[in-house]
Amino acid sequence: MMVGPNANESSATYFILIGLPGLEEAQFWLAFPLCSLYLIAVLGIDILISTSSMPKMLAIFWFNSTTIQFDACLLQMFAIHSLSGMESTVLLAMAFDRYVAICHPLRHATVLTLPRVTKIGVAAVVRGAALMAPLPVFIKQLPFCHSNILSHSYCLHQDVMKLACDDIRVNVIYGLIVIISAIGLDSLLISFSYLLILKTVLGLTREAQAKAFGTCVSHVCAVFIFYVPFIGLSMVHRFSKRRDSLLPVILANIYLLVPPVLNPIVYGVKTKEIRQRILRLFHVATHTSEP
Repeated sequence: MMVGPNANESSATYFILIGLPGLEEAQFWLAFPLCSLYLIAVLGIDILISTSSMPKMLAIFWFNSTTIQFDACLLQMFAIHSLSGMESTVLLAMAFDRYVAICHPLRHATVLTLPRVTKIGVAAVVRGAALMAPLPVFIKQLPFCHSNILSHSYCLHQDVMKLACDDIRVNVIYGLIVIISAIGLDSLLISFSYLLILKTVLGLTREAQAKAFGTCVSHVCAVFIFYVPFIGLSMVHRFSKRRDSLLPVILANIYLLVPPVLNPIVYGVKTKEIRQRILRLFHVATHTSEP
């Protein structure tokens, strides 16, 4: 057990989650809109990644329940990182689906059969869990002799490992390997798939281009919603020297809460309307350009 920055070397038994640094007095009221966003995410059936962090965050804001046991922290850390890896794999699979639908439409039904889609789903779960499983194991090997106060409202690997008083190069190197082999590779393949899609779409008629845009727009929005906060959070953690900064905390909360809230809206409510507006826009542009 450690409560100060100069405690003797020992194994951590619990950590302290501080919520929003500098906004402690406002946390109680901020919890209400956060809870509303969480309910929207749950009702939109995007439940796992937000549930891995939001109940504890609300307990911190409403009841000042800042303590989290060491093993519970590791479990939460594994859940957050593995679910993020799974979501990245799903976005990659959806990019492949868009590629086949637009570039090889006649083969779509034979390529993406139900058994194959099921295998992709299983592979996403296994990949996410397997890549992140070593993280809590590495953390368990570290001695903690500094403060046990974390800078977030939940447990992240980047945050926990900085409290160790031993060499954390293994954690840093493996973290980079995970980011490059999972998030980096997935985002690269998604970008490549859209380059191929763009090449195909440029050869289509205006009406077909608009339909292709309607097919891809929701997925492109989901990609940006997921990757932009993740990349921002990773950059801040890697280069920021201040542990009391509010920026990484805000980015972390955006990363875990905003995508589950926006994804059901992006995929469900607006897709048809956006497609209709784009088709109307292309028709207007076509008639305007005619002599």
